[in-house]
Amino acid sequence: MSDLPLLPPKTGVMLCGHGSRNQLAVGEFAVLAEALKQRLPGIPVEYGYLEFANPVIHQGLDKLRAQGVSHVLAVPGMLFAAGHAKNDIPAVLRTYEAAHPGLRITYGRELGVDLKMLRAAGDRIREGLAQSPRQIPLAETLLLVVGRGASDPDANSNVAKVMRMLWEGLGFGWGEVAYSGVTFPLVAPALDHAARLGYRRIVVFPYFLFTGVLVNRIYDAAEAAQAKYPGIEILNAPYLDDHPLVIDTVLDRIREMLVGQNLMNCAMCKYREQVLGFEAEVGLRQESHHHHVEGIGGGLENCPCGGDCDSSCRDQAFCEKHGLPWTPLHTHGHGHSHAHEPQGHALLARPVQAASPSSGFAQGADEGAATAAGAKEHAHPHDHHHHPYPHAKHPHGPVTLPRIPGKLARAEREK
Repeated sequence: MSDLPLLPPKTGVMLCGHGSRNQLAVGEFAVLAEALKQRLPGIPVEYGYLEFANPVIHQGLDKLRAQGVSHVLAVPGMLFAAGHAKNDIPAVLRTYEAAHPGLRITYGRELGVDLKMLRAAGDRIREGLAQSPRQIPLAETLLLVVGRGASDPDANSNVAKVMRMLWEGLGFGWGEVAYSGVTFPLVAPALDHAARLGYRRIVVFPYFLFTGVLVNRIYDAAEAAQAKYPGIEILNAPYLDDHPLVIDTVLDRIREMLVGQNLMNCAMCKYREQVLGFEAEVGLRQESHHHHVEGIGGGLENCPCGGDCDSSCRDQAFCEKHGLPWTPLHTHGHGHSHAHEPQGHALLARPVQAASPSSGFAQGADEGAATAAGAKEHAHPHDHHHHPYPHAKHPHGPVTLPRIPGKLARAEREK
């Protein structure tokens, strides 16, 4: 039984995920949602994704409304607060709320740097260590924590904090951080650097909730490093998945919404403050463009990847060879018809109905609400794009981790 306070009548919970072409990742997120339902008996609980998978977020919200829910507690199923948690999910929720009078949505904060999450991570790292028959002391072992990577330096710094607390808490000899893309260093140069430090063993821990293209590439990079450095034992620790303490953390975020403590860290937010190197993004209008890829990802049941997508389906020649649907990557300089979604934290610090003045994001909560209320379809040429990352040409990143040449899909390789 849950130890949450009694939820008011007609209150439901919405778990918001990013989505993936990898069907195994989508399945794991669904398992997490089901585990949350089991912890909240009698409370309507649904889930949805921003892109690349169904159900999308508005379909989950539709299901809650069909069950008589008039107040939704929306939790971002995200480890850290970067663009998806700060901009995209709030935009989708606020647009939906504006289109359904009488429905109220309260938005929670990300899972974040949390003691429960650290304990879950510690368990996964111990599982990785248990794979080895060798008796190598922790003092002679280096921990490499790999985060997703974002164009938000606050989110990236949180990965470094998680690494430090795991390093010190477990007693490793040394700790390093790497990222799967967007920022630096990527996994391969980080492993090269780690190998030069002289430790007998390296534990690679993807600080990810679920499997997917990037987790597989992290493990592939570790396997390549093992071949490159045979004198060092390199272990792959499992990702977080549906660890019970992850579920506990989600329940904590719901509890925060009930008492008005659902506040993200705005003190280090590049859109609100002069963050070193990102000064040009203060006050930048925040928009979501995920409507272009909502639900994309179906029709790949016969892909050679067996559901464990390695993004080969983004290659037109591969799709034609295997008779698969091909979706070209969306480009953002174009003219099209759509409604401008509202932006920012307008839903975040709102335990009841009205957002506090401090909860407005780049354009402010009041303006965001007005935009939502007056959203209309229109066609005009404009450029939806991510602000240029200031270190895009850094030698150790920040392009997304590439596939290792000669490797198709993990499921296919292991047959």
